Amino acid sequence: MQKRIATYLTPSACLVMASALIGVSTQAIAHHGVAGLGASGLRGPGAPVESATSATLPAGETLVYLKLDHAKYDTFDPNPANPESDYANYWMTGLGYGVTPWFSAYVFLPYHSKVDEAGGLDSHGFADVSVMGQVGFKYDDGWRLIPENESLDDLEDWHFTAFGGVTLPSGNADLRLSDGSIDPGKSTGFGEPSWSLGLTATKQLSSRWTFNQEVSTIGFLEYEYDDGNRTKFGQEIRANSALIYRAYTDLDRKLRVDLSMEAQYLHLGRDRTNGIDEIATGGDMLYALPGVRVYWDNISAAVGVKSPIWTDLNEESQQQGGEGTEDYRLIFSFSALF
Repeated sequence: MQKRIATYLTPSACLVMASALIGVSTQAIAHHGVAGLGASGLRGPGAPVESATSATLPAGETLVYLKLDHAKYDTFDPNPANPESDYANYWMTGLGYGVTPWFSAYVFLPYHSKVDEAGGLDSHGFADVSVMGQVGFKYDDGWRLIPENESLDDLEDWHFTAFGGVTLPSGNADLRLSDGSIDPGKSTGFGEPSWSLGLTATKQLSSRWTFNQEVSTIGFLEYEYDDGNRTKFGQEIRANSALIYRAYTDLDRKLRVDLSMEAQYLHLGRDRTNGIDEIATGGDMLYALPGVRVYWDNISAAVGVKSPIWTDLNEESQQQGGEGTEDYRLIFSFSALF
């Protein structure tokens, strides 16, 4: 039997930070910004750059979070008279609070900036607020909720979370572009609430290696825009796997550096407009996301580059500016726990 460690990790002894999953769908029609959840500690399991993980926030602690997802798109048409999507910046600010050791609550406020090539139509603005909750549990000779404190041995058990949330229609779904038109793909809101559900599993394989798995789905309601058209975005299904390697730790300086590799699968359903399936929407794709995460005291920062390595999109040649057609996505996040 492995010897138990007498010294326990308290919230003040380790940084617990959210490595929020902010999946952004940038279809020509569907343009989603939603948040998922996760955490890691200075001496505990590692956390990937983007996918949700299985640790909850310490009871009574508050997390401040900032993320940037910069998406640079491949362009298909070299004719400057036909401007295409150039890039998009998806900012996300958030607050998390540990209600109990096993339940964390989060609220996120996104800001979207979607920019076309010269001569195109840009859009900017705050998007729909997301409210989410996360329940943490573990398996250790039976199922149980996450306790207040865990030893280093306890952190090696399988940990899991179930999370769910809704968006509030606070963004501008009926945003008018410079030519007076409404493009749902460039609106900053859905017009109706959307919902998300997910599960995570995390296992510290050794003192240096951590495995992480997330499965989640996002659903949308139909919304009628001011121009009379009705759109329902296609359902999203994600399955993300990650391996994290603790490359460097200096406990005296409260410093830790992790390397991670994520494989992210995404299935997008077809969007529907006025009850009819839209062409050039939906499909399947697989991303690779290598990255680095640095912890210092109660602060953490992560950066990674996400690229599609396999796609099977519907009418793929017409999905420029959509998810799966990126040149790359630069992911950066920063968080602090108080």
